[in-house]
Amino acid sequence: MTALPPTRSRKAQIDGTATALFHARGFAATSMRELATAVGLEAGSLYSHVRSKEEILHRVCFGLAEEFFTAFDAATAATQQPVAQQLRQAIEAHVGVLTRDVAASSVFLHEWRHLSEPARTEFVALRDRYEAGFRALIQQGTAAGELRCPDPVFAALTLLASLNWLPTWYRPDGRLSPEDIAHRLAEQLLSGLAN
Repeated sequence: MTALPPTRSRKAQIDGTATALFHARGFAATSMRELATAVGLEAGSLYSHVRSKEEILHRVCFGLAEEFFTAFDAATAATQQPVAQQLRQAIEAHVGVLTRDVAASSVFLHEWRHLSEPARTEFVALRDRYEAGFRALIQQGTAAGELRCPDPVFAALTLLASLNWLPTWYRPDGRLSPEDIAHRLAEQLLSGLAN
């Protein structure tokens, strides 16, 4: 007898559906009633699974932030590698996170502004720390003579802005795989920093 794949928990189903709605309609335009209908629950029953739609937004934003940090740390763990190679791997890892769940990535990039305090400030601090990781790699690569960059702050922001545009045009059924896109973006972006 073949084992059936495990079903997602009700909370995971709600989170997935909410993420898709936030992506399609925006956080502010999505109501809890719409979410309840989309997951096949009465509006009152939905509250036995989640307290608010912001709770879901919080999970999406902070969960994806953790994925980005984990991917960045893995990409840069081999400190004996040239810094330019670590930067290439960090770019490719970033693309990997973005393409795993385009709806969640889009919500992470655009809907975080709807987080209430203190979560919004915590999220911005995480974003700034993540950007600082890329900036530090660019600074190290420049100091080592591997990269040419007069302004690491501008370079890191440009690099991340280019990468974060991906969820607006990436299609899982498109002609390029996430790996192809990651490789091409890394090549294109690093060519501007090559020494």
